[in-house]
Amino acid sequence: MAEKSDYMNSSIVKDFTRDIQQYNLGPLWEAIPALMDHEPKPHAHAYLWKEELLTKKLMEAAEIFTPDRGGERRAIYFQNPGLTYRQPWGWASTTQTLYAAVQLLLPGEVAPSHRHSQSALRFITSGEGAYTIVQGERIFMEEGDFLITPKNLWHGHGHVGDKPMIWMDALDIPTIYSIGGTFFEPYPDRIETPKRPDNFSELRYQGGMVRPVSDRYSQVAPLANYKWKGTKAAIEGLMNFEPDPYEGFAVEYINPSNGQTANPTMGAWMQKLPRGFHSKAHRHTHSTIYQVHEGSGYTVINGVRFDWSKGDYFVVPNWAWHEHVAEVDSYLFSVNDLPIMERFDLEQQQVLDINNGFQKVESEFKAVLV
Repeated sequence: MAEKSDYMNSSIVKDFTRDIQQYNLGPLWEAIPALMDHEPKPHAHAYLWKEELLTKKLMEAAEIFTPDRGGERRAIYFQNPGLTYRQPWGWASTTQTLYAAVQLLLPGEVAPSHRHSQSALRFITSGEGAYTIVQGERIFMEEGDFLITPKNLWHGHGHVGDKPMIWMDALDIPTIYSIGGTFFEPYPDRIETPKRPDNFSELRYQGGMVRPVSDRYSQVAPLANYKWKGTKAAIEGLMNFEPDPYEGFAVEYINPSNGQTANPTMGAWMQKLPRGFHSKAHRHTHSTIYQVHEGSGYTVINGVRFDWSKGDYFVVPNWAWHEHVAEVDSYLFSVNDLPIMERFDLEQQQVLDINNGFQKVESEFKAVLV
């Protein structure tokens, strides 16, 4: 073994490696140890952003930017510090594959319609009076609502209320950018004109998990808005039983016409962690972005404690050990790239089988404050 290592580090090998590189050729004998790890080694870091910082910066942005001054959206995205080397703009990467941001729309403002090859979703965190218009349907948004905008659908936003509205956006921007599939098109007349009654799809699906017979065959977005009231009721139904040891009481948003994830490339969950609940640690190939909808507690990620409270956002990279602890009743909304991993048949999971399934806390994350 030592003889082999010595030869690979010899001048004859190193000289030949340098020689072929000048012809834009690469030496697999050098590259394979770095390119084919024994298990995933993501560049993305575990990280947490505090609500106080996000709100302050959004309000500062409101003094500088408006949709009428360009820029399409007043959105501040979560740049993962481990992925800033990606150019341009770190590919706007919150995880290896996903983008997430907070967006602010003020009363009277209009964010112009456009469409793109990235799929999008939104989770409403505060405010009232704003709507998104998707393919001619105005969908009015309320706190706790989950909305989808699959790829290539016209969509814009308007605000007819009197209170600022803030929501979380998530898109598969890094994935689409990395494979060279980006397309973007602005709407020719600023924002779409309504072509359907307001909240059309929501009205059609008032029965919950029953569907109109016309939706028996798979559609891209038969239901555009998943109301908080219904999501909360579904979780309360689960609370008649024992919680999942890793996720607590968790539900997944799905497409009611085919039973698959609501967005084809992004999974979205809502989970309740009852006061005192301490999940066991596990890790998986998919990565997750969390928004603390209600409550407070902490998550241990690879031995580091991340304390969170209402309005905070945090990232669990792929193949990172993690467990949650709720100090009070807490709701966590999350977005993951599980559909991508499953599509490539790459999803794997592993549970921690030492210390009764709990990690040892070795340090604490210090969040950046205002």
